[in-house]
Amino acid sequence: MSTIWNPWHGCTKISTGCKHCYMYRRDAEFGKDSSIVTKTASFRLPVMKNRRGEYKVKPEDGTVLTCFTSDFFHPDADSWRKDAWDMMRERKDLTFYFVTKRPERFYISLPEDWGDGWDNVEICCTCENQYETNRRLPVFLKLPIRHKSVIVEPMLERVTLEKFFREYPGAIEQVTCGGESGPDARLCDYRWVMGLMLECVQYDVAFDFMQTGTFFRRGDRTYHVKHHQDQISQAKKADIDYPKIMT
Repeated sequence: MSTIWNPWHGCTKISTGCKHCYMYRRDAEFGKDSSIVTKTASFRLPVMKNRRGEYKVKPEDGTVLTCFTSDFFHPDADSWRKDAWDMMRERKDLTFYFVTKRPERFYISLPEDWGDGWDNVEICCTCENQYETNRRLPVFLKLPIRHKSVIVEPMLERVTLEKFFREYPGAIEQVTCGGESGPDARLCDYRWVMGLMLECVQYDVAFDFMQTGTFFRRGDRTYHVKHHQDQISQAKKADIDYPKIMT
């Protein structure tokens, strides 16, 4: 189980991976403008307490999935980020995990006591194709972050990380990949997934195939996997996560 904490909501599309953003799709159903970034009612969720003075979010509630309807480093959230960092500092008993497409903005509003990173914060850089991989990772992998991971999703083409595994040994703790969801999703090819998995095995980096996406090609066949839960379950049936998860 995990806890979801979205301190702000809304984002700006900055690359091809954003084209069919699930958050934009969901907001459109309610007539909302996803490009407007606003602070949410759950902004102070990690430090909220019950009537007994106990934190509502407990360590056993799992990893805190942070800012999944925005980007933690979005410029419109610069004035709120200091408070978010303060809450993470206060809750050293929780693990906060967030994904970014903006590693170049990491230092803006960074806490003075950050040092080489906090052990309870894991930051993931997302790279949907080789161009963004080559552009973002040289910035991301030099940042003072104790726990770094990479997600290739939506996986829009064959992506290789071998260069970065060699140049930054041990810097990437985990690689996740997956196809794109939604009615306009772009195709994901199993060969791309396998190529990335084999690189992770070669360099002993944890690998997770998270979801097939809506349109998934394996061999000569292309599958239409309509439901998101089916996309996840089909990815797990492939049984290519590394290290292999024992059940």
